[in-house]
Amino acid sequence: MSHSSEDARKKFILTTTGNFHGIKPLPSLTDSPELNNFLDDGNEFVLSISRHDNDLHMANKIEASGDSKEKVLVFFKLHPTVITEDNLHQSLLVSSMLESPINTLYQAVRQVFAPVLLKDEHWRSAFDPKLADLLNELERGLGSVMDRRDVDFLLHTGILTPSDEFLYWADLSESAEKNNLRERAAYFNEQFKPLQKEYGGLDGLSMVDVGDLVEQSRDALDDVWRQTDFEPYPESRMVRLMDVIGGALGRYVQRKLSDLKIFEEPFVSMRENLRMGVNICEQWVLSCEHLTGQVWKRHAPHPWKGNKHCPQTLHSLAKRLEEVVTMRVVHEKLLRLLPGGKQQALTADRVFEPFSGLNPLHYNPYTEPLWRAAVTQFERLLAPSEQEVAGRLKSYIADVQDNPQQLLQVFQKHKELIKRPTINKELQSERETLLARLLDYNKGLKIDFESRCHGGPGEESGPLIGRNLPEVVNKIVWVRQLIHKVEDSVRIAEALLPDLSGFKLFLHFCDDLLEVLRAYEQEQFEDWSRDILSGLTDSKSGISNRVMELDHVDGRLKIQYSDRLVSLLREVRQLSALGFPIPAKIQQAVNTADKFYRQAIVLKQVAHFYNTIDQQMIPSQRPMMLGLALAFEQVIKSKELGSKLQISWDNPKELDVYIAKLQSVAEKLSVENRKLRKWHTDFIDKVVTLMNVDLLRHQLQWKDGLQDLRTGFATLEAQKCLWVCHYLQQSGGPL
Repeated sequence: MSHSSEDARKKFILTTTGNFHGIKPLPSLTDSPELNNFLDDGNEFVLSISRHDNDLHMANKIEASGDSKEKVLVFFKLHPTVITEDNLHQSLLVSSMLESPINTLYQAVRQVFAPVLLKDEHWRSAFDPKLADLLNELERGLGSVMDRRDVDFLLHTGILTPSDEFLYWADLSESAEKNNLRERAAYFNEQFKPLQKEYGGLDGLSMVDVGDLVEQSRDALDDVWRQTDFEPYPESRMVRLMDVIGGALGRYVQRKLSDLKIFEEPFVSMRENLRMGVNICEQWVLSCEHLTGQVWKRHAPHPWKGNKHCPQTLHSLAKRLEEVVTMRVVHEKLLRLLPGGKQQALTADRVFEPFSGLNPLHYNPYTEPLWRAAVTQFERLLAPSEQEVAGRLKSYIADVQDNPQQLLQVFQKHKELIKRPTINKELQSERETLLARLLDYNKGLKIDFESRCHGGPGEESGPLIGRNLPEVVNKIVWVRQLIHKVEDSVRIAEALLPDLSGFKLFLHFCDDLLEVLRAYEQEQFEDWSRDILSGLTDSKSGISNRVMELDHVDGRLKIQYSDRLVSLLREVRQLSALGFPIPAKIQQAVNTADKFYRQAIVLKQVAHFYNTIDQQMIPSQRPMMLGLALAFEQVIKSKELGSKLQISWDNPKELDVYIAKLQSVAEKLSVENRKLRKWHTDFIDKVVTLMNVDLLRHQLQWKDGLQDLRTGFATLEAQKCLWVCHYLQQSGGPL
């Protein structure tokens, strides 16, 4: 670039500066190093120009002055670039310190302060990741003030951590003036309480525990969003909460991994921790995307209106960590496959040297160019070893190319290496072979499906039978296994074979097959739904809502909580776990059935007692319990209308009262029966004892025993005329 006074770029800057400060710039400023740096160095973002008496002073940073009235003009770039005559007016922003302070501060944070604090080595090393997030929040907050695109966001800018959000609702539940606002806040507070404790002590948790916390957080947010008792949770507030939870999880992972010497320690010692860190980040990102992109979109009472939300900073951290894991895996696998004499070129201190001075955990957009440059240098150092290893992989593949399963295993085992551009290119024909094998494999899956999709589980024309699975679940699990196999083969092809000419044809075949498989899966569910909905209105189906009936032919009491209802509970649980939306009427019937399962057990016990009590009675005692037996039967028949009992499972209060009455009278009958059986046993023992007494030698003992019997009879005198006769006969004569 010419640095002459004709340089249009310099003319623009110096003319603008002269106009702003009301002074003609000195010709010497044309060759100012600061001006040259700003224009010719793509990574130099800032040029500030201030007036000192009759001189203009240039700098590549903002030089604060004690004189608050000093005017400063700042030129800064929209993006890292060398300034040319062509991009001059598209790539530069000009701002003074006298403009709108919000606008000036916003652009200054975005283009000046954030890069300085997050990119400059001195500041970055002293800059806590949480403060980096706060700076990011300030930038977003100022941006929202400027364009007013998200007014509601202003209400949430004080929410910087999950605890801030939880405490907001706790405070509001006590301080809100209106009762309904307090109740709503109290409800949200209650939902968030378990999370408040966990996030409050986040650093004390293990990575496994934080993995569980991600799941717990997802469920809590889902409950809060779906509640219908109060005014819905605001969408903008939910976006905010997802982001601050993402921020907390990201900082946790960074702190947990901060002690690792990522490019120095043996990979085996840190592999598990790195992968758990990636998993925590990815699980939260996936949870947010799934809830906002699918689950809440379909939630009619309160649908998600915006795009699916991804906590971007956490997503970027996950990608960075995943990249670190991949680099370490590639390095380890290259070392293992290289002959001993050639491993020297791949020592860790040599290939990871480009990363010295960089902390891979501290992801932010401003350090990304430095990171990318280091990665490029790392890959350049690997290239010779990759060429060597490609030859070895060729021979491994040649040994198994006629066995599709083993061929796939080799590609799976070495996929990180085969993805490398150098090796990928060397294995062109081997990858063509794999693609042909994968296509054959999927054609086989299609034939298997077509031969088994017409019959029931276990039949020749039906799917293989699973252990203890209801038919509909068996069919869906079977077809889902086929779907997973097709998806797995697509995944490996997308990772290793996308550049091949036959890839699109393979993908088209798999997409068509997946469509057929998913249609079958959906059809099974819809057929089941129709059958159940029809059965709910049919009393013979075993899933209607009658409670019990008294059979007038054999006098037995029958409970109508059928085995079909029990299996329906299982089907619904398993289908829900498989992700199917259960129709409201079926869900309602199942909720009722589940709710009354305990009552059904109690009623079955009562029915069993009613049906077997006559076998538990001593025949001679039955007349003595006739009154209680009739009372029991009367309670049962009290709900009888015509020949049917009129009580159903969908009337909980009435059923509770009815069961209480049944249990009460059954208990009385049972207690009376136990008492009389005990007297019966006692009298037999006493009579047997008397029969063994010698009347001549032990007359007094005989009289005492006889008196004991008479006392017992007297106690029961009101109930036992026939019964006493029974015992007189057993004892051999009048007492």
